[in-house]
Amino acid sequence: MNHHYDVIVVGARVAGSALAYELSKAGFEVLLVDKSSFPSDILSTHNFFGNSVAMLRKMGVLDRLLQTGAPLYKRAVVQFEDAVIDGEFPEVAEETECLCVRRTHLDHILFEHAASRAGVTAIEGFRVTDVIRKGNAVTGITGVRRNGEEERFSARLVVGADGRRSTLRGLVGSERILSVPTDFASYVGYFEGYEQEGDIHAELYKIGDKIGIVFPTSDNLHVIGVMYPLNDPEWGQRFASSPETAMRDLVDSGFTDSPLPERLRKSSLVGSVKGLLGYDNDWYQGMGEGWALVGDAFSFKDPAVGQGMQDALYSARILTGVLTRYGNWGASWEEMARTYQSLMEETMISRFHMACQFTKNVPFTPEQRAVNRLIAAHSEATRAFLGIYNHAVEPQDFEHLIGSLLSGAPG
Repeated sequence: MNHHYDVIVVGARVAGSALAYELSKAGFEVLLVDKSSFPSDILSTHNFFGNSVAMLRKMGVLDRLLQTGAPLYKRAVVQFEDAVIDGEFPEVAEETECLCVRRTHLDHILFEHAASRAGVTAIEGFRVTDVIRKGNAVTGITGVRRNGEEERFSARLVVGADGRRSTLRGLVGSERILSVPTDFASYVGYFEGYEQEGDIHAELYKIGDKIGIVFPTSDNLHVIGVMYPLNDPEWGQRFASSPETAMRDLVDSGFTDSPLPERLRKSSLVGSVKGLLGYDNDWYQGMGEGWALVGDAFSFKDPAVGQGMQDALYSARILTGVLTRYGNWGASWEEMARTYQSLMEETMISRFHMACQFTKNVPFTPEQRAVNRLIAAHSEATRAFLGIYNHAVEPQDFEHLIGSLLSGAPG
């Protein structure tokens, strides 16, 4: 086996496999490694809005993802207290529909797609233990295969695509630039027999100090997530004791003025309910001498805003673009790092700040309630609001539209 590559990618789920695919298209020799084997599950939200569906189509994996039974949908119902925002996502990148694929299918399909590319060598069951350095520059990795065999690989660049608790990020010492801790605990389960009225759609509820999220997904299931305040010891104990019972009780008591309780009562849990007891919304330094970060390793954000999947794809594209722009990487690390950080901020930072606002357990103000009702009452505002999620509309343009509607002036 070759032991020297242009790029080593540590982590082979969405961000890592997408990056290996993009790099191979650009002509780079890539080693893609992951400590897991596929298919395997991981706790996450896994929805793709239209902008990222367009990227999946361009990658050539969309048809195979659709074969998992995940339905395309274009409607969302968002309930903020007494305001119900019901509409369709605007078209973006010639796509109007969204897609939510279970991670057991999604990661496996993307991994196989990347591994089949000429120029990509893929190893499952390889745990990275350290990085190799020459002076200040990272030049490779050391790790252990599942059979205990130790191995070393070198590369011009090592990329961490290994998620929220990235090992590679810790080994290279990336600086955490922004961090906002959540006020919520999150629990997620998959349910069959969950029935919606009208067209298939995504659901988001923020009522009092509880949040609920529903997406139609693969295998004729719906993935349902609930969030409650971390500082609520009663719910913490109940979820620790019996997660499914606690989830159903929380929905029954916390979302009484919504259709969620009745729909959940008629559905059955498949598998188990899994939880995440707190997390930080983080934004890191994305590149240094011989290393870079993509996906959640670069920036993790509150799952309620559903940006993780598309940010994984965006970061893979952006990093590949930066690498192809520069010939002599060794002489250009500082400039490349500035360019990469700037492009990531330009693409992702506004939604990161949106997630940081959503992640705090703060009641809607009277002014926010009025705006929510305004959004619900105007189809143009509804489409613009949903367009923030799929990058069809920038937050500042949405704010301008709302200001115009409030003042009665033309948008």
